[in-house]
Amino acid sequence: MGDMLMLWVALGICCFTSAWSVNNFLMTGPKAYLTYTASVALGAQSGIEECKFQFAWERWNCPENALQLSTHNRLRSATRETSFIHAISSAGVMYTITKNCSMGDFENCGCDESKNGKTGGHGWIWKGCSDDVEFGERISKLFVDSLEKGKDARALMNLHNNRAGRLAVRATMKRTCKCHGISGSCSIQTCWLQLADFRETGDYLKAKYDQALKIEMDKRQLRTGNSAEGHWAPTKAFLPSAEAELIFLEESPDYCVQNSSLGIYGTEGRECLQNSHNTSRWEQHSCGHLCTKCGLQVKERRTEAMSSCNCKFHWCCTVKCDQCRHVVNKFYCAHSPDRAGARGKGSAP
Repeated sequence: MGDMLMLWVALGICCFTSAWSVNNFLMTGPKAYLTYTASVALGAQSGIEECKFQFAWERWNCPENALQLSTHNRLRSATRETSFIHAISSAGVMYTITKNCSMGDFENCGCDESKNGKTGGHGWIWKGCSDDVEFGERISKLFVDSLEKGKDARALMNLHNNRAGRLAVRATMKRTCKCHGISGSCSIQTCWLQLADFRETGDYLKAKYDQALKIEMDKRQLRTGNSAEGHWAPTKAFLPSAEAELIFLEESPDYCVQNSSLGIYGTEGRECLQNSHNTSRWEQHSCGHLCTKCGLQVKERRTEAMSSCNCKFHWCCTVKCDQCRHVVNKFYCAHSPDRAGARGKGSAP
């Protein structure tokens, strides 16, 4: 997982502090593809932002410390959370490169017309400007996979999940069609493939995370880390039918309780939602999941917030609003003095 961040800190994006600089990466990166580095950086960042969105109400919430480069004294983790970080980051890079390609930002790519003229189904044919995911996939693989320098089991796991992320972009593409015929009769349609919203790719990979496959390996191979030539155990996870699945090697730690040695913050102090409507399953049950089942209490705090109000339209053409104060109730996980040491069951993230 740590090597995945090398690209981001190298390009100086987000808010990480590092001695790396743009030149550090460019000196070692594929020089023929330097024109794509800005898009690669934006893609990697979009992957992390999507990770934070998908896990906002879970015990592991894609914290920034989980993205830092590993040290020689600490092995990288090989959990299902690691698998998601690699997949969503690889997908983000592929998605952004493909999008920029379609927008004409690069001289050497444009539309994918490889299917044009072929019959796609009853009443429609392939035609038009499909997003060139082949190009986006190639550049993503070049940049993201090259960051994995290890030769052990973890490295192979990371490369597998990088690929699963790229396959997710393909799997979530949408067919867009245009009608043709006399007086709009739509007697035939021409169709092309477009990228879906990246949120759909995130949702897709989150479902893969929930169903991730654990690969059983010799414990000695895991302990040897990058110094060993790890070998995969023969399992169905490496059959072609499972190439789009996320895989992991180690069970996740207990994210309820702070563990400094593992870089886990715990859920004490986390905000949760209480009695919320029109929200996701995780949001609706976040207080129970983050607080109660982790042996913590749900405590309410009343705070003041500012929001726009009394908005008026002025000719022409602006909208002016006042800033109003209002009281909101927020809920947080707090330590329960009378239940010191109490723990809820279940430590899955």
